[in-house]
Amino acid sequence: MIQNPILKGFCPDPSIIRVGEDYYIATSTFEWWPGVKLFHSRDLKNWEQIPSPLRRNSQLNMAGDPTSGGVWAPCLSYDGEYFYLVYTDVKTKKGRYYNTHNYMVYTDDIYGEWSEPLYLNSIGFDPSLFHDRDGRKYLVNMVNGFKGVLVQKLLRTEGEEETEVPFARKKPGWKLFGERKKVYNGSGIGCTEGPHIYHIGEWYYLIVAEGGTGYGHCVTLARAKSVWGPFETAPDNPVLTSDQEDPLALKKCGHGDLVDTPDGEWYLVHLCSRPLSGQKWCTLGRESAIQKVCWDQEGWLGLSAGGRFAKVYVPEPGERFPACDDSAGMEQKGMRLAECGQKVVRDEFEGKELPVYYTSPRVSYEGFADLAARPGYLRLKGQESLNSLHHVSLIALRQQTVWARAVTCVEFKPDYPEQAAGLAYLYDAMNFYLLVKTADEQGQSVLTLLKSDGGVITDEMEPVFVPADGPIELKAELSEDGCEVGFFFRYDGRNWRRAGKEQSTKIVTDEHCRGFTGAHFGMYVHDMTGLSYHADFDYFEMTVG
Repeated sequence: MIQNPILKGFCPDPSIIRVGEDYYIATSTFEWWPGVKLFHSRDLKNWEQIPSPLRRNSQLNMAGDPTSGGVWAPCLSYDGEYFYLVYTDVKTKKGRYYNTHNYMVYTDDIYGEWSEPLYLNSIGFDPSLFHDRDGRKYLVNMVNGFKGVLVQKLLRTEGEEETEVPFARKKPGWKLFGERKKVYNGSGIGCTEGPHIYHIGEWYYLIVAEGGTGYGHCVTLARAKSVWGPFETAPDNPVLTSDQEDPLALKKCGHGDLVDTPDGEWYLVHLCSRPLSGQKWCTLGRESAIQKVCWDQEGWLGLSAGGRFAKVYVPEPGERFPACDDSAGMEQKGMRLAECGQKVVRDEFEGKELPVYYTSPRVSYEGFADLAARPGYLRLKGQESLNSLHHVSLIALRQQTVWARAVTCVEFKPDYPEQAAGLAYLYDAMNFYLLVKTADEQGQSVLTLLKSDGGVITDEMEPVFVPADGPIELKAELSEDGCEVGFFFRYDGRNWRRAGKEQSTKIVTDEHCRGFTGAHFGMYVHDMTGLSYHADFDYFEMTVG
């Protein structure tokens, strides 16, 4: 069986394709760099992260993007020759007007370099690219204000001539062409977004997300005889949503995409969340799950297990559903799904590049992270403070399980209170905890715990004097239920000392921050004097389970 979610911790808005025996998923990253996470699988069950497509500054500039702005809802596709990725860079998302710029990149090697971005439009977000069976291509996106779904041709260009033939092997060019037509207004549920079109049999099928990306989220299905509509909503819509009465059920289920297996079975990947037990807090953010689906005699899609509620356990290709769903019996501790023991990820920073799972806010970490200056250490150059929307020196890992522990060892010699380095536990620029070494007004080295709740920063412990030189180890550890986090330190390599009291994790949740990402642990330094003092990190270790 496949256990959901298949991509744990802040991996929302999945877009899936199959190329032969290989499956690939792209997910949103919002303000986190590099843009778009990519994952590979051969069985739909086990997934490995691979290099991101948007990892050059020339492809993406998110400096100044708001919290939970940036890269929204990418669509990954393949036409037999090229891989394509279309995505939105959201520059503003408050008030009446959203500024949402849509782009496309492509490659003939999904593990290699992707092209420079082609600007498409800014009329709405969640664009997707539909490749029809005759070689024609269409851009599909919603309209800002949730005013429906648009379709427009995307043509290959050769000089001044437009042609609708399949793309050539030489580096092609494209442009949007012809009428931009609204083909669907939504089912009436509201917040119609995330559209994908498929040509299956004699029908064109349209899948959209509706209900808002919260506890009323769902997947809506419609179909038409033409890509230009009109699309008719499925009679038993929505196809997928969440059982809000069952505390063990996956929540916020919606934003789906379809894929078939080589043997003709069908699956739907979708967004989901796992609130903490007894709470409506999601420290893990929005994740990605998968459901087995099938087509009925009338040509409508439904869950193979029946009903419309997402299942935690789903058959692998070739498997059948058990006689009954025993998800509740397999999960005795709230939404903490059964794990195969604890898993430790530890980096000693002995390579030439950081692993693909590391991330930084808004801009590439290549500008402030250095693995060569001091072999065996990660050196981070201090820049602006964590509540900046521009240049922040933070290397982070997303939280993937309800319980987790992060430990690092840092060497840092500050002279001013405006310089600090250490361990971060954060959601975004306004909501975080920092256990950092800094200096007091007399220039003496101290350790302090800072909390930022909605941008209001408070000291959560009395400063502790620590040696000016030498390493200091820092640790953050969550309670078993994930509702609290404790911070610890040591500089003698022996006993851990507590830093302040236990803190609530509520400030790093979607619900508190009204955001779309998830909690992260990370190595952090700032130098607000402009002197660019650096910190050296000996290792970073995260334990999950």
